[in-house]
Amino acid sequence: MTTPPIPTPKKPWDARTSGPIVHDLSYYTKCLIGGILACGLTHTLITPLDVTKCNMQVYPKKYTGLVSGLKKIAAEEGTRALFKGWGPTLVGYSAQGAFKYGLYEFFKDTYANMAGEENYQKYKGLIWLAGSASAEFFADIALCPMEMVKVKVQTSEKGKFPTKFGPALAQMSNERASTRFPFGSMVPLWSRQIPYTMAKFYFFELAVNLFYSKIFTKPKNEYSKSTQLGITFASGYSAGVICAIVSHPADSLVSLMGKADNKGKSIATIAKETGLVNLATKGLPTRVLMIGTLTGLQWWIYDAFKSAFGLGTTGGK
Repeated sequence: MTTPPIPTPKKPWDARTSGPIVHDLSYYTKCLIGGILACGLTHTLITPLDVTKCNMQVYPKKYTGLVSGLKKIAAEEGTRALFKGWGPTLVGYSAQGAFKYGLYEFFKDTYANMAGEENYQKYKGLIWLAGSASAEFFADIALCPMEMVKVKVQTSEKGKFPTKFGPALAQMSNERASTRFPFGSMVPLWSRQIPYTMAKFYFFELAVNLFYSKIFTKPKNEYSKSTQLGITFASGYSAGVICAIVSHPADSLVSLMGKADNKGKSIATIAKETGLVNLATKGLPTRVLMIGTLTGLQWWIYDAFKSAFGLGTTGGK
């Protein structure tokens, strides 16, 4: 009598191996490097916009618009003043980008496995939100010290605070009792960045899925890399506009904390004195332009890096 073959037990579903690219340590490491390039380069590139935006938030009566603000800063302090804070910007946002993108990929897979295949397909949006929030929590810890230095350099009146990276960092540290360096801006930074990043990743993933399900309906791998990266940029820009609006009040608070007149004041006091309308609107058009372009470029750089190493672009089928 022939013994029937023993069926091989089915392996449990694993988000890390369910796609064409295995998500192993090498994959996450490359995503981390891609995040460094995506955030560090783009934030440094738009330093003049950031300098103007921060001053519009801190000195709204003096700096009333993007173009006029750029001209006024250049006229009063010289063209080099438009690049104040580029050093801490490069260091801080490179560190943030590493955790933001690298940990997002890790947490997204982790939470997908915790949910299981069926629930993951049903509740992808919640997985994206949880993964991005978890990643940004750690990313902001890496960013906070450099963000505090950057804002202080960019919003201090000429001659009242060092503009070079080393001396500025040293003075922030020496005066930590009043500057609250290095983690004094942690709470408003989380308040700004976690909602921003949740919107950034959720609406990006949503936009990519809509592009590939409604407009580019062939299998994703049948489209050229340039087409895929074009979809990446368009999705990133759309997500960036929403991000800017969602996170602007907290961004204004971070900038106002660096103002000399607010030295020693609590976050609640600064918010009450400024008013919700001003927190939500001062510098917003500039930030929408800045963050929309920034987010689109970040996703493009990140996916271009991934594609160059054979990891494919993010999202879609």
